[in-house]
Amino acid sequence: AEKYQVPIIADEIYGDMTFGGKAFHPMANVAAQMGYRVPIVTASGLGKQYLVPGWRLGWIVFQENCQGSIEQVKKGAQRLAQVVLGASHLAQTAIAAVLDPMEEWEAVSTALWKQNLYRTMEKQAGLLCGLLNRCHGLSVIFPKGAMYAMVQIETNDFDHNIVDDVSFMKLLLDEENVVVLPGRAFGLGDDNKPRESNTVTASSSGYHVFRVVFCAPESILRIASERIASFCNRHRKVEA
Repeated sequence: AEKYQVPIIADEIYGDMTFGGKAFHPMANVAAQMGYRVPIVTASGLGKQYLVPGWRLGWIVFQENCQGSIEQVKKGAQRLAQVVLGASHLAQTAIAAVLDPMEEWEAVSTALWKQNLYRTMEKQAGLLCGLLNRCHGLSVIFPKGAMYAMVQIETNDFDHNIVDDVSFMKLLLDEENVVVLPGRAFGLGDDNKPRESNTVTASSSGYHVFRVVFCAPESILRIASERIASFCNRHRKVEA
């Protein structure tokens, strides 16, 4: 970014929601340690980290470089925020209460709540990924954080009805009432194969994945896994 003189926009909506003791390094901190040579615009919010997605409440933080390159961008964003209808004032007060609590006990309570939440998310990720990894024709890319996992579909292992991620998704919804998102919704597919992967490799049939969420209750995750396993077995390719 410094070489090409472009700012970095950091999507940190999941914040420090990491698993296995992995550390979260905010991009603004990285830039600061490197001497503020690149401006950083960080976007985050309450929806994911604090489980209030319906609030649609977040913020943008501007960290300048040493030349003050995005000062006018920041002023423009502030003017835009004043004329565009957004979250209610009452809801916005929650941001300050969460990020800058007035009492020490509030900060401790919030930290403990987040620890328990992340521990639960990691446990459920392990449960769902372990169950899906046993399914015929599927290989799970185990997540290091957040709320989702990507699963590769080995289309060569399935019958003619499943040729890619979209056909897999549509049939699964029709037959088992389970919703997953096809990888192409995130730019993943034959034309977007990952350059490196220690877990999953692209096959001659192409690279096809889908995304699952593991923040549902454990009982729901087990039911969904059973339905996906049944679906995969039903469409298993029969060797001639």
